Amino acid sequence: MLQQVSTFDASGYTLAHSQLFADVHDPGVAAMVGPCQVMRIAKDELIRHAPDEQMRVYIVLSGALCARTGELDDHSSAMQEIRILPGESIGELSVLDDAPHFNTLLALQDSELLIIDADTLWRLIDESNGVARNLLRQLSFRLRAANAQLRKREKLGEFYRQLSMIDSLTGLHNRAWLNDRLPAMIAEAHVEERPLAIIMIDLDHFKRFNDTHGHAGGDKALHAAARLLVAALRPSDFAVRYGGEEMLIILPGADEAACLLVAQRLCERMRETVVLPDMRVPLPHLTASFGIAVLQADQDADVLLTHADAALYRAKNAGRNQVAC
Repeated sequence: MLQQVSTFDASGYTLAHSQLFADVHDPGVAAMVGPCQVMRIAKDELIRHAPDEQMRVYIVLSGALCARTGELDDHSSAMQEIRILPGESIGELSVLDDAPHFNTLLALQDSELLIIDADTLWRLIDESNGVARNLLRQLSFRLRAANAQLRKREKLGEFYRQLSMIDSLTGLHNRAWLNDRLPAMIAEAHVEERPLAIIMIDLDHFKRFNDTHGHAGGDKALHAAARLLVAALRPSDFAVRYGGEEMLIILPGADEAACLLVAQRLCERMRETVVLPDMRVPLPHLTASFGIAVLQADQDADVLLTHADAALYRAKNAGRNQVAC
């Protein structure tokens, strides 16, 4: 618990020990701060702020504190920890807003704190330009630091969001990405009156390949097929793992003729792709069936996918290893 050591006048510390009073040499400021209490808190002790307690500023004269800020739920991801070192302070915003901006203060070491109550702080601000300037400088620094932290979290959040839309096995976009982006691409194509086509791809007899070579062999086949697709596409095209052994290509700006050429080229390259280097084993390579669909007026993503899926089944029913419209 907090133990009073002395008043600031009798503590042996000077105003120079605090950033709030840096370069302030006004005797009136020293007179106002002199009667303020210097308190001692032992390592690992907590200072909790009661809801009805007057706001105050804590200036660390020696030792170190850790302030917990954010939601009152201690398990909230919004909780943050801020270290306050000698010369630094906390509580100014609490005084300015007349509401606590931190939940607890934890002593990281045995510490001595200068405590300035709200009334005294307001008098210091009113009567000393130096104190007001230092306070603004401190708040500005904290605002910049908070903004930098926020930008960092936003970038990290976007990184994880993008990561969650990549299929971990193939490195292609996943179904979540497709559900998010395809409707937007279709809406854009309608507005700009640009063509858009998709190719639905299914690896032929993949179950038999998996049963023959095991899941590790199946994973190699999926990975090889994905590499083939990525290598053959333009930077503006997109490859998606649709599910299982099914993949999908999105071709912005492609009409039916262009889409058909791309699908035929992919079909040829797929049958030439060796998954397992030992050609003496059964099924050393794969083929695939391809169904294409071109966006029509007033079609949405669901209808376009349905048409591509129907074309894919026509290719499979016709004997696989081919393209159908």
